[in-house]
Amino acid sequence: MIKHSFLPVVTSIALLCLLYLVTATIFYMAYNTDLIVYDSLTTVRLVIFIIFAPIIIKYIIQLLAIPFYSVVERSRESKGCIELNRSISVLIPAWNEEVGILKTLKSVLISNYENIEIIVINDGSTDNTHSIVTQFIQAHKISTKSPINIKYLKLSNGGKARALNEGLAISSGDYVMTIDADSVMYKDTITNITRRFTDKNVAAVAGNVIVGNRKKPIELMQQLEYLYGFFFKRADSIFNSVYIVGGAAAAYRKNILLEVGGFDETLITEDIEMSTRILAHGYKTRYASDAVVHTEGPCDLNSLFNQRLRWKYGRLLTFIKHRRLFFSSKKNHHPYLTFLLLPLAVYAEITLLFEGLLLAIFYGYTIYANDYMPLVFMIVFISSVITLQIFYDSCSHFHSNLFILAPIAWIIFYIIDVVEFQALVRSLNTLWKKEDLQWQKWVRVGLENHSFTQPPINSEIELEPAIDTTIS
Repeated sequence: MIKHSFLPVVTSIALLCLLYLVTATIFYMAYNTDLIVYDSLTTVRLVIFIIFAPIIIKYIIQLLAIPFYSVVERSRESKGCIELNRSISVLIPAWNEEVGILKTLKSVLISNYENIEIIVINDGSTDNTHSIVTQFIQAHKISTKSPINIKYLKLSNGGKARALNEGLAISSGDYVMTIDADSVMYKDTITNITRRFTDKNVAAVAGNVIVGNRKKPIELMQQLEYLYGFFFKRADSIFNSVYIVGGAAAAYRKNILLEVGGFDETLITEDIEMSTRILAHGYKTRYASDAVVHTEGPCDLNSLFNQRLRWKYGRLLTFIKHRRLFFSSKKNHHPYLTFLLLPLAVYAEITLLFEGLLLAIFYGYTIYANDYMPLVFMIVFISSVITLQIFYDSCSHFHSNLFILAPIAWIIFYIIDVVEFQALVRSLNTLWKKEDLQWQKWVRVGLENHSFTQPPINSEIELEPAIDTTIS
């Protein structure tokens, strides 16, 4: 009898073999069957291509731009004015984060950036978050000579955006960085993210968020998804148009945050709304591929479904709120953002609604006509892109496990589309009913130290008895 601890491994291997078998079958059929030409089906094939053409064109533009990312970054740093060692306030909102918040705090404390303050905002946690944080702060004050000051706010539950605004109100830094309480950063993350503020109009910079838990198939799927998605932010950064600056690794100019009114407390995805609002005000947003933050992705399907519901719903509300940004021709709005990124983001959601039907038609035609070569081309193309992404990511060693998934990534992306589809349907239903979503929570297991390419995040700090350091 197989021990229970080996079941996930056996399941993963079986699933991997199945997906490779499907992929191999596609290649076999492509090279061992003769194409049957049906003139009546040519139109069907053309229509499907036309439907997906705008999205394909967007990816082509991004792939052509990405090779220039490093060159553009070096040019900006050499010609711009990097404000070295300006003060930065790191905001850590927490709601029932007893599992991972100590690792988050320790990772910030070992940063090689010198001028830091940390602000932990406890948003009405009902677990042991309060006692854990207060003990740690007291131990930090007594047992270390660190110049980093840790502030602590204990609030009644009011949502992540309100927690961030409360932290922003007592922050003293020139920059403000947010990191989730289930995440850890590398020593040079803050240094690398602040280097992108090369002129006064750069208002926000997104870090490179990586899924750190990768034992289960659902976690590996998210690791691949994050790698694929964040890689394209390089193109967005070239055009100063990163419209999703995720809260797990986001840095802002504090004065601009205050100028645009702080985080929107009416939206569940305050980070997406803030970065879009910043762009609407004519400021620039960028991406720092070497500013790495590891985060914990949901480890079960239900949690993943709910996470994506929150993301999708918040993004739709953001699009509605900033609808005037679409196709804007104002000088301070980049055409790449207003005529390509945002319109095609909505277009992609529309095609997602009908993707099941379109795929049924496409695969029906493929099997009926033995026309497998377009599918082979898609598999090779996606595999090649992912392989290049792994090589060129700043954490390529950490992502080396994804090489084995590259040939079957095309199937994994269909699974991700199913997750996104349910989120879209539920979001539209929620919009129709004019209901609200809450800051959702799932079971945390914590990130393991050995998962990281940098040395393990350790601390010699011993916890003392709890002392309430609440700031009111």
